[in-house]
Amino acid sequence: MSKTLSASPVHVNLADRSYDVLVGSGLIEGAGSLVAPIAGKRPLIILSDETVAPLYLGTLTRSLEAAGARVLDPIVVPAGEATKSFHHLEAVLEILLSRGIERGAMLVALGGGVIGDLGGFAAAIALRGLDFIQVPTTLLSQVDSSVGGKTGINSRQGKNLIGAFHQPRLVLADIGALDSLPRREVLAGYAEVVKYGLIDRPDFFTWLEGNGPALVAGDAALRTAAVKESVAAKAAIVAQDEREGGVRALLNLGHTFGHALEAEMGYGGELLHGEAVGIGMVMAFDLSVRLGLCPPDDLARMRHHLTTVGLPTGAAYLAKGRWTVDALMAHMAKDKKVKDGGITFILARGIGQAFAARGIDPEPVRAVVAAALAA
Repeated sequence: MSKTLSASPVHVNLADRSYDVLVGSGLIEGAGSLVAPIAGKRPLIILSDETVAPLYLGTLTRSLEAAGARVLDPIVVPAGEATKSFHHLEAVLEILLSRGIERGAMLVALGGGVIGDLGGFAAAIALRGLDFIQVPTTLLSQVDSSVGGKTGINSRQGKNLIGAFHQPRLVLADIGALDSLPRREVLAGYAEVVKYGLIDRPDFFTWLEGNGPALVAGDAALRTAAVKESVAAKAAIVAQDEREGGVRALLNLGHTFGHALEAEMGYGGELLHGEAVGIGMVMAFDLSVRLGLCPPDDLARMRHHLTTVGLPTGAAYLAKGRWTVDALMAHMAKDKKVKDGGITFILARGIGQAFAARGIDPEPVRAVVAAALAA
């Protein structure tokens, strides 16, 4: 329990929707004492997937029950991005409702970003709103998707186009859970860590240049520091703009391009979300350079760092001759940030100097896409 008590809180300040993100080791094992003050006697239902459940579901359940919680039978869905679908959302909702739950029930999302997004959306619409808790088990979900209240599923038309803003009551980011991840999954999450340095924390990016390889390799202290800094960066932006009416759009650096890559791949395991974001951030900086906004050296520097830790910086290894510039441009035209028919791009004047831009000439965008497909 001492590990639980030593967890570091990062506060997400949203008035009556405020909550803490606890970062530390042993939080799944010690979850009962942390959840009990929030849950009280309300029934809890854990949602997880077929990869995470065998690792952590038993530990989490025992901890909650030892603290006096009433834990109903869990819901376990297939792992993978394809689970963020109408089919699986309907299945989760039907199971929830078949249990005869009341509005006081609470959902606990145990898993990566897919489970957090699916579970959060199910909680947002079941009985017009259930409380939920995030227990993210991947680096990507700990630093990004579990914080800020964005929930949702994918559609044939694009990624995350169907969803709701629904804030969790608590987030437990257990650094120990990262030890079970394959290196590729750690790297996918690391791309989102780098994103925060590129948006508005250049000193953090410099810190990552020095510590990133050891962080990826498994240094727990560095991972804890990086998760805390990333969560604090996101919390600061979300507190200013909960529903993405302004500055929160900066969190989408690399995502307009990255989501187009994911859509073209069909949301399979061939391209992970973080890998797509990493490639997309290179594309965003490349576009910024081509528009004369960003020094070429900053593009080279961020590309070098991503390459050094082992992240892809181009999509040629995926294209296999079947992708076209037109196809990716069509996907970007369906991005959720499109307004009045125009795509909003997150560009940069340099490392740590991201900004939103509209009305971009499509020709340099096409050139960036073509370069990424060849790189």
